[in-house]
Amino acid sequence: MPTPPIKNGTSLSRYRSVWEMRADGWINLVDDLSRLAILPPDDPERARRLAHVHRIVESLTPIESYWAFPGGRVFGELCHWIEREELARAHQAARRIHRVLAARTYRHDANTLDSDHELPSQIETDSERQAQLARPYFEVLIVDEMSASEEDALRRRVQRKRSADDDFIFDVVVVPTFEDALIATLVNFNLQAVVIRHGFPFHSVNHNHMLRRFLDGMDGKVEDMPEFERGPLLGRQIAQIRPELDLYLVTDVNVEAIAAQVGEVFKRIFFGEEDHIELYSSIMKGVGERHRTPFFNALRDYAKQPTGVFHALPLARGKAIMNSNWIGDMAQFYGMNLFMAETSATSGGLDSLLDPVGPLKLAQEYAARAFGARRTYFATNGTSTCNKIVVQALVKPDDIVLVDRNCHKSHHYGLVLAGAQVAYLDSYPLDEFSMYGAVLLRHIKETLLSFRRAGTLDRVRMVLLTNCTFDGIVYDVERVMLECLAIKPDLVFLWDEAWFAFARCHPIYRQRTGMASAARLAETFKDPAYARRHAAFAAGIDWNDDEQLLNARLLPDPARARVRVYATHSTHKTLTALRQGSMIHVWDQDFKDKVEESFHEAYMTHTSTSPNYQILASLDVGRRQVELEGYELIQRQLELAMSLREQVLHHPLLKRYFRFLRVSDMVPAPYRESGVDNYYNDETGWDNLEAAWQTDEFALDPTRATLTIGATGMDGDTFKNKELMDRYGIQINKTSRNTVLFMTNIGSTRSAIAYLIEVLVKIARDVDARVADMSSIERRIHERRVRSLTLEQPPLPDFSSFHFAFRGRSVEGRAETRDGDIRSAFFLSYEDANCEYIGMVEAGQAIAAGRELVSALFVIPYPPGFPILVPGQVISAEILQFMAALDVREIHGFRPELGFRIFSQAALDLAAQATAARAALALAGRAAQSQAGDPPAQTEPALAATASPAAKKPASRSKK
Repeated sequence: MPTPPIKNGTSLSRYRSVWEMRADGWINLVDDLSRLAILPPDDPERARRLAHVHRIVESLTPIESYWAFPGGRVFGELCHWIEREELARAHQAARRIHRVLAARTYRHDANTLDSDHELPSQIETDSERQAQLARPYFEVLIVDEMSASEEDALRRRVQRKRSADDDFIFDVVVVPTFEDALIATLVNFNLQAVVIRHGFPFHSVNHNHMLRRFLDGMDGKVEDMPEFERGPLLGRQIAQIRPELDLYLVTDVNVEAIAAQVGEVFKRIFFGEEDHIELYSSIMKGVGERHRTPFFNALRDYAKQPTGVFHALPLARGKAIMNSNWIGDMAQFYGMNLFMAETSATSGGLDSLLDPVGPLKLAQEYAARAFGARRTYFATNGTSTCNKIVVQALVKPDDIVLVDRNCHKSHHYGLVLAGAQVAYLDSYPLDEFSMYGAVLLRHIKETLLSFRRAGTLDRVRMVLLTNCTFDGIVYDVERVMLECLAIKPDLVFLWDEAWFAFARCHPIYRQRTGMASAARLAETFKDPAYARRHAAFAAGIDWNDDEQLLNARLLPDPARARVRVYATHSTHKTLTALRQGSMIHVWDQDFKDKVEESFHEAYMTHTSTSPNYQILASLDVGRRQVELEGYELIQRQLELAMSLREQVLHHPLLKRYFRFLRVSDMVPAPYRESGVDNYYNDETGWDNLEAAWQTDEFALDPTRATLTIGATGMDGDTFKNKELMDRYGIQINKTSRNTVLFMTNIGSTRSAIAYLIEVLVKIARDVDARVADMSSIERRIHERRVRSLTLEQPPLPDFSSFHFAFRGRSVEGRAETRDGDIRSAFFLSYEDANCEYIGMVEAGQAIAAGRELVSALFVIPYPPGFPILVPGQVISAEILQFMAALDVREIHGFRPELGFRIFSQAALDLAAQATAARAALALAGRAAQSQAGDPPAQTEPALAATASPAAKKPASRSKK
């Protein structure tokens, strides 16, 4: 029986979590029906509960239309029994459906709703788990207008094709319209393939405002569009939302011409019903390709083989443990498979990480496919090493690199090793919370233009930024690269996405990743419409007016701009991989010609010759999970984070002491073009999140929940260690002076969120009790402490400057530039004779007296965890003030008993002479090049100015 119609439509986007609403809806339906089944007909509560049941059914109806289970027929029967008030029968059916959904037994048992079948338990048994692992279940979306009988016939045909030899089991979901197909793509995490058939309407009766991004401007076009064009357009839209899904087109018209036009979108295109058996096989094969884990499978097969080990690793095959009288408990703890798979072999079905030709090579190619890269490299010693590999591969000594001063310390050390001239960029400060945001695009452009004025723009090699930051600040990656390439078209970008590996799985996050942005830029630069847009832009811009360039949204010349993008992922931090499992993703048009050899050498330099195969296998499996269930996991992670925020916001006790920071706290208004200050609310649902992530210069990852705790009188370090960890066993990573950071991840559960809220309530009650028991003196001390943590934060210092002895020079060798020689300063400090120590108080007095103090070391307080000082940097009064106000125990590079390690004046004089000599040598080299007739390297502005009539105006200097 068909499902009842929806009254006035239902907007799915208003719910924080459709999945959570579905689960809670079935629980409430079963509960209400159980009470109704025993209430007498004249009971006054009966009418109220029956009305509530009808409201639940009305809310579940649109949701259930997008899943294969329980399906339209079964759900329609339930609705029919409720309508006829056969409530005992309805309760029994609803209870069975709910138990099957909760236990997920529909995924491996087709008879779960049979009346004589044992009612499934919500506790998953080992046998049920093994059945699911043996033949994983998925669903296929069919887009076609069908009657109920046609839909039942299709489902029976699919079930008849099932074979015991199949690797997977699938069921079908049928939707009738263009919009329904997009909604199903968003809400049904079981989907792995979509079959788009010929001829279907556009509009759905279910409204979802989240679809506006994909539907803007389409309504009239799609309605008037020929039916044979509507299917390919839908395929392209689904590919934008979930690119991992396999798409198939079944058409009754000119299949050959359609295949030639849109073949890259679909895995296969079929003509009518002539190949339905081939379609079934193609669906199975497509899912199998993503399910395949070549290196994990090879390692698992190797562990089963009998071998004799006459090489390294006594631990291999577990022999060193099993033959021991003393360490057998290690095998009991870890299990023998770990040791059976431990090996240093690169043959026998395995592969070499340093020169992969077999399963590892395939695993890396599959990872590139999953993360949208042109090529991907695995690493077994963390993203710190990945960062050093990329920097060493791309940067030569004396190349200039623009880098966020607050980036991970591996970048600073990598730049030391590469011998780069480092131009540190300052992020906007959030003094109230003792943390930094991200680097303004205007600041990056200012820095590039300053090198252009100095005549050294040709030496600027790379921009290195953290996307997203530890606190969740995410760049508009595409805009940053567009505007920078307009100033220097061959610029290379390294996006440190250590904490953002999961972003590829979700349509909102994906648009701000390095790899997705690189792909879009490459397509944009090939588009004739963009070339015309650029020509119009270039005709109206004065490339010699820095102020105009800073205020305009710049467009690079597509004929000269190169897309050269690298991203590093700490896969183990946000996806499923063993500790230190990381990846390097590459989208570089010039990789084969300019980088491949140097990258290989850098990779060999930093990669162990004995990589851990368990880590590599986990990266392979983590990639499989990304492609088959990443969207589900990330959407749930996002919704759990929103749930946590809402619970604290509305709890009367918690909101007295705690508050989760909103995007308006983390991103100042000038950088939020959307004007959105909160990403989710009950009135508009997720619309704000979508709007902000599309337009704002910086977005906030909602899964990073920063909690202010100053009102408790405890600093972040105390709250983390003494309260969360020691008392309640809750582990977190980052704190600031008055905040702690909670991160949901793909392993988070509703139970974990509930426990955290329970713990926060207990802490708040303890604070309440402690304050109530204080004497008047103790209360004044407590209030002073709270005031210090909430109102008296020390201002965060900007990067001061490099000392003259280490600072870069303009092309003439006379004027100083922002960059500095961090490598020379780093190694100059190796000799004790070049250094001295000075205490905090003495340092302040010396600076006040006019002496320049220059740090000889990296000084890194934890928190915030980035260098306050780097070798060669001038120690400013603001830095001293910040250091004095810090109340953290761990400061690397600073010894309280000795103070700061600084360079002596003699060492600085020696360094200044060396810098002057290098500048003179570089100037002589340029002069020799000029005499030899070699043209100087041109920059994009110079080239654009040549072609632009506006460039004939007299040069005007920037106001900066």
